[in-house]
Amino acid sequence: MLKHSKQRTFLMLSGLVLSLAFSFQTNAQSFDNQLHDQLASSAPKLNPDVLDAAFKATQCAVNNGVAMPERLAVIDFSLPSSEQRMWIFDLEQGRLLLKDLVAHGKNSGNLEASEFSNIEGSHQSSIGLFKASESYRGMHGYSLRLDGLEPGINDLARQRAIVIHGADYVSPSWVADYGRIGRSHGCPAVDQKVIQSVVDNLKGGQLVFKYYPDQKWLQTSSFLNCDTPSQLAEASASTQGNS
Repeated sequence: MLKHSKQRTFLMLSGLVLSLAFSFQTNAQSFDNQLHDQLASSAPKLNPDVLDAAFKATQCAVNNGVAMPERLAVIDFSLPSSEQRMWIFDLEQGRLLLKDLVAHGKNSGNLEASEFSNIEGSHQSSIGLFKASESYRGMHGYSLRLDGLEPGINDLARQRAIVIHGADYVSPSWVADYGRIGRSHGCPAVDQKVIQSVVDNLKGGQLVFKYYPDQKWLQTSSFLNCDTPSQLAEASASTQGNS
């Protein structure tokens, strides 16, 4: 009799554990969907495919050891540089913090970017998922170092001195005069008026996702195809600089 009672108790406890696990998984999924919908609602002009990719990459990174970010920057390089193509989201509150212009590398294209590289000296932008690391003051003033997380795609970002910095050539007045903003040596340079806000919101481990519809990258990125993610790129903290 005692044996049967213990078995019943064990089965009840097992059922409770499974029920709680299922409930937790369902609530987590609901939270994810809710957050995604909040971000989409706060940025109606952001291409849904770009937001989906950024959201998927962020989830994959967190599931595989990257600290949960409080904020996420999304850059859509499929848009011309004359348009605001950088969004910074507050993931804790599900809202848009900032939308503004952002530059691409001079060898990536003129008005529109179409060529991307992970090679030092290419003066091209790189795409994929990055971690925003430490802020510093250099030749461009208040700036932010980026560490690429995708091997072979952007993992040489620090070695290449790919940073977020302010630039006079990133402004609406440049668009009015030239039909586009100026170009960098590969850095996602922003308007001097917003650089303080951009750096302060992203420094210390937030994530930056740069998108372009490159089919090879879309099909092979470990962050966008997260069933069996590959090893994250190791960020080298010893190489510093700016461009």
